[in-house]
Amino acid sequence: MSKRFLLFLVCLIASFAITKSPLFAEEKPEIFVQLGHSSSVYSVTFSPDGRFIASGSEDNTIKLWDVKTGREIRTLTGHSEWVTSVTFSPDGRLLASGSEDKTIKLWDVKTGREIRTLEGHSERVFSVTFSPDGRLLASGSRDATIKLWDVKTGREIRTLEGHSFPVSSVTFSPDGRLIASGSWRTIKLWDVNTGREIRTLEGHSMFVTSVAFSPDGRLLASGSRDATIKLWDVNTGREIRTLEGHSEWVTSVTFSPDGRLIASGSWDYTIKLWDVKTGEEIRTLEGHSKGVNYVSFSPDGRLIASGSWDNTIKLWDAKTGREIRTLEGHSWEVYSVTFSPDGRLIASGSGDRTIKLWDVKTGEEIRTLKGHSGHVYSVSFSSDGRLLASAWGSTIKLWDVNTGEEIRTLKGHSRLVLSVSFSPDGRLIASGSEDNTIKLWDVETGREIRTLKGHSSYVNSVTFSSDGRLIASGSEDGTIQLWDTQNGHEVAMFVGFTDGEWVVMTPEGYYAASSGGEKHINVRIGNNVYSIENYREAFYRPDLVKLALAGSSLKDYKTLADIKQPPIVKIIDTPASTDKDELKLTVKLTDQGGGIGDVRLHLNETAVLFLKRLR
Repeated sequence: MSKRFLLFLVCLIASFAITKSPLFAEEKPEIFVQLGHSSSVYSVTFSPDGRFIASGSEDNTIKLWDVKTGREIRTLTGHSEWVTSVTFSPDGRLLASGSEDKTIKLWDVKTGREIRTLEGHSERVFSVTFSPDGRLLASGSRDATIKLWDVKTGREIRTLEGHSFPVSSVTFSPDGRLIASGSWRTIKLWDVNTGREIRTLEGHSMFVTSVAFSPDGRLLASGSRDATIKLWDVNTGREIRTLEGHSEWVTSVTFSPDGRLIASGSWDYTIKLWDVKTGEEIRTLEGHSKGVNYVSFSPDGRLIASGSWDNTIKLWDAKTGREIRTLEGHSWEVYSVTFSPDGRLIASGSGDRTIKLWDVKTGEEIRTLKGHSGHVYSVSFSSDGRLLASAWGSTIKLWDVNTGEEIRTLKGHSRLVLSVSFSPDGRLIASGSEDNTIKLWDVETGREIRTLKGHSSYVNSVTFSSDGRLIASGSEDGTIQLWDTQNGHEVAMFVGFTDGEWVVMTPEGYYAASSGGEKHINVRIGNNVYSIENYREAFYRPDLVKLALAGSSLKDYKTLADIKQPPIVKIIDTPASTDKDELKLTVKLTDQGGGIGDVRLHLNETAVLFLKRLR
């Protein structure tokens, strides 16, 4: 019979005199569902202290993650195109991001606030990196140049010209004196102070995708579309050896902090670890279902992060090669065909730039509506069947079904309109767009009534409830949101996950969830992120969610502003092993400003001790 452990004594040592930190007093608490990226991840990097990971994605966002828990902390939005590169400043206070929108943005890591935008490149930015002292930023671009920027002022210091093809990767030497840049078949070394080109390293047979200095600055590693990694002597420019093993393009290379290992990511879906001294392949990390875009070591060298076209970030144990966890997102697309209200007609929108009307009974094509200059992504009949709405580009067109004539064009979205829907009474149109918004329009006048903002990615689908009171919108951010038609306020958000769990949450933070759905909910205060378990008693309120969905206001109930930090819980003075039936356990609880409530101790996921509210 297995030994039964008795939790015999719990000594509670509480520090109640700690005052609330000003850092978190200034931060607005937020309850949110962890969604991950909704498209391919192009870049991942650790913060200098190893606590955070930043990731840049094709969904135009940067996400900040907690390394220890794998929880998503916050999402940084501002770029209008794919985020291709992210990097922390040496002190961890700033984050820089490069994008296909031709800009570099600087962000405050603590608050998530955008500090400034650096503009100067004429093409997309592929790579950004801070100098070791954090005063300079270097950027490489498709315009074949490297630019140096003053971090404090945002001023462009100089442009380094010499490459004849796009610059895919840039990095500073550890002493900050040199910059290495990778381009088509070549790597160039530059003097930071003068901007002078020192030498060119040639040897790859195809495009150089990534370059990295060793921690001591003596070696340079380069990855290429020729599926190889090359090691170079920085002082002489001599190629030391070629590492072969990948079967597709090498997209990213990086040294371990001790300089003994190189990690490489490839379009062959793998990450490989190499011994720098011998050039031998140590192990292959497999798990991604698509190409790997980026790899990065944690500052202590124990973890590797990888970003992939499969929309995920994976964390790996560098010593064993074991996959630790996956940070996931969701993605889908929508095309449209619809019946007329009386069921006699079908309207179809096509990539041939037309809408066709069909007779349901005979299958005959009745007429073709022409006027769009590109793919028609969505079509919708009015409730009386007299009008048809269609979407392409950033516009919606209204058509007379009987005559096929175009009545008017509605303009207001800044990007592609992906979905349109009439209200049941035919007086309103809702439209969803790649600009992440839903717009409400007056059918009779064509006037834009209001814009609904809340999604973090493309809005693929919109529809009215049968009574017209609510609008539902589906997005590539993985969520469905409900909106009040009359005032435009968000009512609730619905999220379903690939593991079968689900969450529905109101803007106030009240939620209902499946039995395992709570593991997807985080609470953020500053850059501290917690499980919802600490706040479950206050915010797990299916009854209030039901009230909100029925149209009732929750303004008189607790809000997110009432959230305080939970206490710090540490189990201390615990023996590593025991042969006794009784175990003395010491638990230290430190009040962080939110008080100390009920305390539960769990053994093998079973509560074995419960103490009522202590304070």
